[in-house]
Amino acid sequence: MSGKHFNVHEVGCCIKYFIFGFNIIFWLLGAAFLSVALWAWSEKGVLSNISSITDLGGFDPVWLFLVVGGVMFVLGFAGCIGALRENAFLLKFFSVFLGIIFFLELTAGVLAFVFKDWIKDQLKFFINNNIRAYRDDIDLQNLIDFTQDYWECCGAFGPEDWNLNIYFNCTDTNLSREKCGVPFSCCTKDPAEDVINTQCGYDIRAKDDNEQKMFIHTKGCVPQFEKWLQENLTVVAGIFIGIALLQNIITDLKG
Repeated sequence: MSGKHFNVHEVGCCIKYFIFGFNIIFWLLGAAFLSVALWAWSEKGVLSNISSITDLGGFDPVWLFLVVGGVMFVLGFAGCIGALRENAFLLKFFSVFLGIIFFLELTAGVLAFVFKDWIKDQLKFFINNNIRAYRDDIDLQNLIDFTQDYWECCGAFGPEDWNLNIYFNCTDTNLSREKCGVPFSCCTKDPAEDVINTQCGYDIRAKDDNEQKMFIHTKGCVPQFEKWLQENLTVVAGIFIGIALLQNIITDLKG
């Protein structure tokens, strides 16, 4: 029975251009992330006053764009040029870089399992620290709102964590209209509403627990993050392994 057979060169060529296409997208995304980060810092005046980087009380999300964008840019460039030019050094650099990332992910996963109580405490401390600084920076505010909305959570371990914020706490000295409330990102969505009700969390923590569940998410973001990680870690790790294997195939074919 006759059939069409592909030689090693044809297979290698297909894989090479597949990897090239993937990496050029990866590289452009990295450049976009870096551009957004620099634009955000420019808007905040950080580029004209570098010392203001340390002024924030919480985490500045721009750092996330810089680090992720930088890694994506370097990795995408190496993979793109390495695949196109069949440069063994760049391909090995790309594969080793991916291997390091995968190893770090694996190590982080093992450490998170072994020291899960300590990790939970550190994550709670990190989130609560940023809850205090919620109104200090618009980027941080948007990041917290996105996280709470995406994971359908509120606070580190529950809505009461918003007592840490000077605008949302329930103390008698708090004169804010948001007193004893939560940000709108904690609220459950009403499919009938086309416009987001930014006041849906007002006074909600003054109600009893059962009534709160009708209007806001009562699960904390730490347990929701753990759940998300368990559901997606295998997929992310599989993607990294697959790309690394394809790069190794290209290197072997060239050799």
